[in-house]
Amino acid sequence: MKKLTVFTPTYNRAYCLHNCYESLKNQTCKEFVWLIIDDGSSDETKELVEGWILENVVEINYVWQKNQGMHGAHNTAYQLIKTELNVCIDSDDYMPIDAVEKIIGFWNQYGNDHVSGIIGLDAYTDGRVIGTTLPVDKKQSRLFDLYNKYGVTGDKKLVYRTELTRQFPYPLFKDERYVGLAYKYHMLDKQHEMLLMNEILCYVEYLADGSSLNMFSQYIKNPKGFAFYRKEMMKLPFASLSFKFRQAIHYVSSSLISRNWNFLSETPNKSLTVLAIPLGVTLYFYITTKTKTKTA
Repeated sequence: MKKLTVFTPTYNRAYCLHNCYESLKNQTCKEFVWLIIDDGSSDETKELVEGWILENVVEINYVWQKNQGMHGAHNTAYQLIKTELNVCIDSDDYMPIDAVEKIIGFWNQYGNDHVSGIIGLDAYTDGRVIGTTLPVDKKQSRLFDLYNKYGVTGDKKLVYRTELTRQFPYPLFKDERYVGLAYKYHMLDKQHEMLLMNEILCYVEYLADGSSLNMFSQYIKNPKGFAFYRKEMMKLPFASLSFKFRQAIHYVSSSLISRNWNFLSETPNKSLTVLAIPLGVTLYFYITTKTKTKTA
């Protein structure tokens, strides 16, 4: 059996998905499966992928489902993946031609049951690393600690052990399409650290229709998903008080957007949430004002 599954959630991205395919077709190591989770596309994605399957250059598994949002596509992927490792490469991103070789080689050398996987680097399409590189004096770390303890910034590429990623499925909320993917990652942080690999594993292009560029509208459209995420972040045993307070502010704001007047009885930290109410109300008005201005 192959070692790695590269999985790609996609939604109406037929116009750019070929970049990801070309990068996988040219990999120096072919010991991977490409799993495409089509989250309800209405464009020509299916026909495009069927043509690639016929080329028989890359082992491709294609699954179409009704639209559930990015986290719903991740849920489906984790249920289907059979390889030891997996990595998500978004539909508008692509991999350096030696990325699979580096992942498998690094894991064969250093991987073990006491870590969750590997953290590598994302880069812009011009080769510049997004944010900072990983600390050179650390061989492994929690993902949470990288950002909140060691000062790392920018998106990073995460390679996980599949048996672990089947845990902590993302909840699905009616009429919502977003839950922060970091929920699962920080739940896994409770169990193990991850190996650090200062190598570029993915080239990223932030498209105008990408979720990272539409965060304010995501807040408005998916308040229950955001409130769930903030509650879980308030529970993290290794998080600082200031981090939890920021989560409480966002929790109050998202609860107001969803008109959940029971948020005080549902919070995992009532005293912190009470303190966060003034700033949470301010954030609520800021977000609603910004989104109204944007759509006006």
